[in-house]
This record gives sequence, C-alpha cells and structure tokens, in this order.
Amino acid sequence: MEESLRGARVLVTGASTGIGEQIAYHYATFGAQIVITARREKVLQKVVEKCLSLGAQKALYVAADMASDTEPERALDFAVENLGGLDYLVLNHIGPSPFSMWDGDVEHTRWLMKVNFFSYAQMAWRALASLEQSNGALVVVSSLLGKMPSPFVVPYTSTKFALNGFFGALHHELMMKKSNVSISICTLGLIDTDAAMEKVRDYTNVPAYPAADAALNIIMTGATRQPELFYPWFTHIVTLSKDWFPFITDYIMQNSYSYTP
Repeated sequence: MEESLRGARVLVTGASTGIGEQIAYHYATFGAQIVITARREKVLQKVVEKCLSLGAQKALYVAADMASDTEPERALDFAVENLGGLDYLVLNHIGPSPFSMWDGDVEHTRWLMKVNFFSYAQMAWRALASLEQSNGALVVVSSLLGKMPSPFVVPYTSTKFALNGFFGALHHELMMKKSNVSISICTLGLIDTDAAMEKVRDYTNVPAYPAADAALNIIMTGATRQPELFYPWFTHIVTLSKDWFPFITDYIMQNSYSYTP
C-alpha cells in the first residue's frame, strides 16, 4: 500500500544518479520524508528539487564521501536529527571501479572495500537504535556479482560478496535477538544506468533492465520486509544454477564477454 510510505523517514545513499536517484523519486512520489547523500553537492541539490516537486513531504541532502572514516556516520546522524528518526535506511552507494582484467592493484581494492563495504557496516550499526524505535527496515542493494564471480570486476565482486556475507549473518543475529529491524538484501542483474552501460558496452550484449523499475522493486521489498529480492526474477535461477551446474555456468560466464588476450 502506497499510503504506508506516506511520511516515512528515509535515508538513501548513492542517490545523485542511477538506481539511488530513482529510489529517491519513488519515495518522493509516495510522500515520504527523504534525506539523500552522495559526494556531489550540486547534483544532490537538483535531485532534492525534483523530489519536492514530486510530492516529498521533506527532502534534504548531505554531501558525504563514503571512503572517509567519519562521513558515513555524519550522514546518518544528519538524517536522524533532521527527520526525527529513521524508518528506512537504503544503502546503495558504490565507488567507481574499472571494468577490466585485474592488474594487481591491491590499493584500489582496499579503497573500494572501504566505500562499498565498510561504510555500509558503519551506517547500519549507527542506524540500528533508530530503526529499533521505529520498527524500521535496513535495505541493502547488492548484485548478482555478489552471488557468483564474474570477469573484469574482481574488486567490485569482492565487495559485494562481503556485503552478502555480512548482512546475511547480521540478519540471523537480529532474528535471534528478536529485533524488530528487518534486513532486505537486493540482488540485481545488469541495470541500465549510465555508469554501468558505459563500462559494459564494448564487452557484452547481456540485456540491461530499467533503473526505475529496479528502484521500485527495492522499495517494495523493504516496505514488505522481505529478506531477499532478485531483480530481474531470473537472477535467482542464475544463482541456483551455479551450484546445480557449475561447469555450464562457468562456460556461460566466460563466454558472455568479448575479450581478446
């Protein structure tokens, strides 16, 4: 029911472009109170203006660098203070990473792990007290590449595997403690964001799916407190096939891309 989201207090990370931007617009249409965060202040300003025009009860932004030791928590505190609490925390941000064979750059992998994983853990822990008070939901945007490895994205897929393990384990702990905070892990296939399409255009013809539809499914999953989302639906079949038919899955994965050594 859309009415269930009217007035909901929401923080969306990575909301300046792509899936996060579309998530913010959907919440705005439902009449939520929104704080968005990303690095680029001017882009955030434009997204906030559109959120208000779409019907958001409140729309604010806080520019933050998720590679920082302190800014993830600062962004979370800003949202809680300005919204008077939190009903939904949607963790969606990612750092830029090349789409290429891994060249041994451990420093980039370490940096990306900080952005794509450690900041998620920081913000989730910081938000738990507020989410407990509101019977709230923690929504984690992950990837099919966090379920099965893929070439050209060694650092990225590593961070997504870490996310799935961390929040999968945290889900069990919260249930064992009888917490009223739900965790939803959203496994996405290839989405037609500008950043994603720019990377894969010369390497694969795998179909991409609309960011706006992915965003709506993410919101619905959090609102209905479902533990998992697979979007598009067949990504679930793909993850199962890895265990059922590993040799076939490996063959398909290695031959889905154009590459000349």
